[in-house]
Amino acid sequence: MITPGYVRTMAAYNAEMNRRLYAAADRLGEDARRADRGAFWGSIHGTLCHLVWGDTMWMSRFDGGAKPDVPQRASAGWVRDWAALAAARLALDARIAAWAERVDAGWLAGELVWMSGSVGRELRAGHGFLVTHFFNHQTHHRGQAHALITAAGEATGDTDLMLVVDEVAG
Repeated sequence: MITPGYVRTMAAYNAEMNRRLYAAADRLGEDARRADRGAFWGSIHGTLCHLVWGDTMWMSRFDGGAKPDVPQRASAGWVRDWAALAAARLALDARIAAWAERVDAGWLAGELVWMSGSVGRELRAGHGFLVTHFFNHQTHHRGQAHALITAAGEATGDTDLMLVVDEVAG
């Protein structure tokens, strides 16, 4: 389904787009980031916080690291301080990039079994399929955050994959 090169390309795209989103959101200021804008996770801060929560949860499944200490329904408020959220995002993107460098075709062909707190049952799926979901989830919520940030008057620059990062072979 996907290749290790795809994983590394998407990890690079994730990190660069997060850099752009956080820079734009930072220019908005605290009140604008906290304003409830009617999005699923409420505010820009809430949306970006949920994304950090989700990426942390998936990485705990992929690399065995720590998982969030709150359930998904509380994810928008998981990290309350903006500077702490930005630092968590930066560290998480480094973690994702390091993991992506280790992913190989054998791992992608494997399977994951986990207990989902969100749906309350055990789930099973292929690693390649779940990695695709992982990056799709990032793009989905970054798109929401991008729309909120743009509506608030800031810009992030290009968002198209081929204009943001180079494709990684493999």
